[in-house]
Amino acid sequence: MATLRRALLRLHQTLTVTPPRSSQSLLRSHLGSISWFCSDCGSLNVDLSDEESKRRLHNRLLYRSRQRGFLELDLILGSWVEENIRSLDELRIRALMDVLDLENPDLWKWLNGQEQPPEAVNNNPVFTAVQSKVMGNLNSHAAPETRANPGQPWVRGWDDKRWQDGGPKYGNQ
Repeated sequence: MATLRRALLRLHQTLTVTPPRSSQSLLRSHLGSISWFCSDCGSLNVDLSDEESKRRLHNRLLYRSRQRGFLELDLILGSWVEENIRSLDELRIRALMDVLDLENPDLWKWLNGQEQPPEAVNNNPVFTAVQSKVMGNLNSHAAPETRANPGQPWVRGWDDKRWQDGGPKYGNQ
C-alpha cells in the first residue's frame, strides 16, 4: 500500500509541478510504478529463480487471495492458497493468477455450482481443485434442500415461508 501511495504522490507532484505533457508519455512514465496493483495491466511476472523472488510471489498471491473484498471467497481462496502455494509449479501459479483475476460474483457462482463456468475456466486446474474442495464441503456439511438449485437466485428473503400459498418464491417481495 505504501508503494501505491508513493506512486500516486509522485504522479500528483508531476502533474502539479511540471508543465503539461502529452497524456500518453505521462502514463508511460508512471505506469511501471503502479502496474502491480492493476489487474487489467497484465499478469505478474512468474520468477521462481531464487528463494527471495519465490517468497515475494507467494506472499503477493496469498495476499490477493485473502483480500478480495468478498468474505466467502477470502476464506475459501485464502485457505486453499495457503495450503497449496508451496507445491505449485509455474504453470499452476499462472492458473492461480487467472483464477484471482476473475470477478467475485461470477467466481462465487461457479465455485458453489450455482452456474456452469465457461469452458476456459472449467479447464483451469486450480479452479477445478478449489471447486472440488468447495463442493465436497457443501455436500458434507449442507443439506441439498438448504441450497438454491442451479440457475435459481442464491439470495432469498427472510420471509420465504410466508409465500407458500402461491406468492413469490424468491426475494423480499
